[in-house]
Amino acid sequence: MQFADAKERVLSLHQQLQEHNTRYYVLDDPIISDAEYDRLMQELIQLETSFPELQTADSPTQRVGAEPLPFFEKVEHTSRMLSLSNAFNREDLMEFDQRIKKATGLDQITYVCELKIDGLAVSIRYQDGIYSLGATRGDGQIGENITQNVKTIRSLPLKLATPINLEVRGEAYLPKKEFERINKQRADNGEPLFANPRNAAAGSLRQLDPKLAAQRALDLFIYGMDGSSEVYTTHQETFRAIKKLGLKVNPEWKVATSIDEVWEYIEHWQLERSKLGYEIDGIVIKVDDYALRTKLGFTAKSPRWAIAYKFPAEEAISILEDIELRVGRTGVITPTAILKPVVLAGTTVKRASLHNEDIIREKGLLLGDHVVVKKAGDIIPEVVSVITKERTGEEVAFHMPTHCPECNSELVRLEGEVALRCINPACAAQIREGIIHFVSRGAMNIERLGEKVVILLYEHKLVSSVADLYYLQKEDLLALPRMGEKSVDNILSSIEKSKGNSLERLLFGLGIRFVGSKGAKMIAEHFGTMDAIVHASEEDLLAVEEVGPKMATSIVTYFKKPEVKELLSRLQGANVNMTYKGPKIVHANDSDHRFAGKVFVITGTLESMSRQEAAEKLEQLGAKVSNSVSKKTDFLLAGEKAGSKLKKAQELGVTILDETAFLAEIER
Repeated sequence: MQFADAKERVLSLHQQLQEHNTRYYVLDDPIISDAEYDRLMQELIQLETSFPELQTADSPTQRVGAEPLPFFEKVEHTSRMLSLSNAFNREDLMEFDQRIKKATGLDQITYVCELKIDGLAVSIRYQDGIYSLGATRGDGQIGENITQNVKTIRSLPLKLATPINLEVRGEAYLPKKEFERINKQRADNGEPLFANPRNAAAGSLRQLDPKLAAQRALDLFIYGMDGSSEVYTTHQETFRAIKKLGLKVNPEWKVATSIDEVWEYIEHWQLERSKLGYEIDGIVIKVDDYALRTKLGFTAKSPRWAIAYKFPAEEAISILEDIELRVGRTGVITPTAILKPVVLAGTTVKRASLHNEDIIREKGLLLGDHVVVKKAGDIIPEVVSVITKERTGEEVAFHMPTHCPECNSELVRLEGEVALRCINPACAAQIREGIIHFVSRGAMNIERLGEKVVILLYEHKLVSSVADLYYLQKEDLLALPRMGEKSVDNILSSIEKSKGNSLERLLFGLGIRFVGSKGAKMIAEHFGTMDAIVHASEEDLLAVEEVGPKMATSIVTYFKKPEVKELLSRLQGANVNMTYKGPKIVHANDSDHRFAGKVFVITGTLESMSRQEAAEKLEQLGAKVSNSVSKKTDFLLAGEKAGSKLKKAQELGVTILDETAFLAEIER
């Protein structure tokens, strides 16, 4: 074939294959068989092999084939990708509608309602109509360049119907069938399963190797066009223009001329969403008129003209088979519901939290009841309510014990507390749980001493206090079941290593009531030695940041106990460090760094340091590190495999930093 003929045929094949891609992946209306499509693709591959100069970036053959990347580059969005404020009930929507009407002076507002796809937000650019870039949302201003991975999404056209420069926003997602296929494959290979389609989609698009992303049949819906308000007058017009360009728009959007019509749309999809081929977690409501959007403007984190209605947390029905009681290290008796296994939010649930006796009584729970169980994200499941109409008369009442299920001491309810508590200091459960806490990662971090090993040591009477750990002998450990010499050496080595820990770890590990890891660090840094803390008055302690009256009283009371003095003496005799060895803590008022006084949450896996090390670096700059995301959170440091905390941070409009951006900031 001559070059001119080959060029003409290549252009024809481009057009045909793109049309068939659109019909199959966008319109769901294929007109040729898979075999015929493959024949056309093979013909194009052969022509490009024979005439390499005819291979272009928008060729259908170029969706997959790029080499794995060493890392993701950063890319700045043309305009900020803002998060939306949330509505959780009809009242929230009514308030949103009233705010819009008051701000615009209008009695009627037209809204566009869209399904809120549970996937990963992406920004996509075209240069002269040719696909040129794909990026994650990131912190809204700067995302990660995932161009090659987005390119593997078959419903995304590599060439638009019109040769224009354009940036669009969309949601990449994993269809339910593909999610099931991938998890079945991972189960067959003995690999951990994805928790839900959203996590799988995010993990696929953040693969450094595009070939791995291509193995998962991701899909994409486009929901907006950057700068479209400068070209069109309404959101409806933008949707039609996006579709005309060959981009995929979710077909279920609807125009509503009142908030009542919006609510009807929400109620419809709450009932029908299980019939969709993809997951949705709510509805997005936007003012249709762009002139009104301009008038309404933005808050610091979200547009005033849009809101996301979040569906209630997923619920399921199970049977309450039993209630199990656990004695915690502070003596609190915590009931846990034992359920007939039920699938909820993609996982099998067998246990659910009941919190305390009052919850059991308020809900009127009986053993054998049909109960509604709720789980939101990775939060511990909880029993929401009882389905009384399902009762047969064979259900049995549950009564909280009057005595500790572990040591048989009488339980008490302290003034101002709702929980029942065992106050016997010699209670086996409290001692056992206290030792488990002492060796945990956040406390003394004795790596080889997990919960099972601690229980084994306690049951064989080798430890009855945390000090006993430092007096264990090799021959005693070797006598235990399933304990080989190598395991014993590792345990003893870990125990020995923990002796050198800085004071704050020991202070937290002692399990003093109200003293968390952060408070322990502040106290240790302030006083410097254990002896100084032991002799500190409540007034002395209240001078420390993070210490309140309850904590101060608890600390003074704890160190007055004779058994605590004996414990410290034994620890000191074993050469356990009693001084603060960490860096000087920089308080917010002492630092001019941009992180000073800011609240951080760290999630996911970091490559260059542990999360604990990252927290220490932040505290050195005067920042505060929290365990949970809330409206008070200023920054989220997100490593690999960031989960529900990342999603919540995105919902709240929290600034999100990846590890590269974080390192650049702390090194300033």
